[in-house]
Amino acid sequence: MAVLRPFDKLPTLNSGILLLVGPDEALQQRLSETILQEKRDFNINVHLATSLPLPPERDHLRPRIDLIVFMIDIKSKYSLKKVECSLAHVDASFFLGKVCFLVTGVGRVNACSVEMNAVCKLGEAYCSPVLFCELELEDTRVATAQRLVRMLRICAGHIPGVSALSFVSLMRKSDDD
Repeated sequence: MAVLRPFDKLPTLNSGILLLVGPDEALQQRLSETILQEKRDFNINVHLATSLPLPPERDHLRPRIDLIVFMIDIKSKYSLKKVECSLAHVDASFFLGKVCFLVTGVGRVNACSVEMNAVCKLGEAYCSPVLFCELELEDTRVATAQRLVRMLRICAGHIPGVSALSFVSLMRKSDDD
């Protein structure tokens, strides 16, 4: 069982590596294309996976991953189950600001198969932010891509004085309010 670790490889100069994990490959592809179209001052590489663990035979070629985004489709219990199973293949130190949960399909609340409370508890349990969006709508997909690029910039260390740990402390602060 291969476990992803955030610091077992050297960072790539002036770049950020994003891993999108979720069963809906078409949605992942559209989001990754939108992310790559965003203006930025660093290179972005987006890798897609339907689940973890990643194949070990390519581990020596794989760059250091700066941010993992677990995509959960609100209409599919299967997607939540896939993400929950994948979490076991991520080292605990990744959850210090280098993971987020992206809940898609929230515009169709009447078609929900996944309890919103279950997703929020997942975010709390792993001290990771939960973002809600509707990726079918282009404006929302662009706004989500912009937010993920900002998070990736922080996680890759391209903003002096700001750490990915900021996400964790912001979550804890909002829990105290």
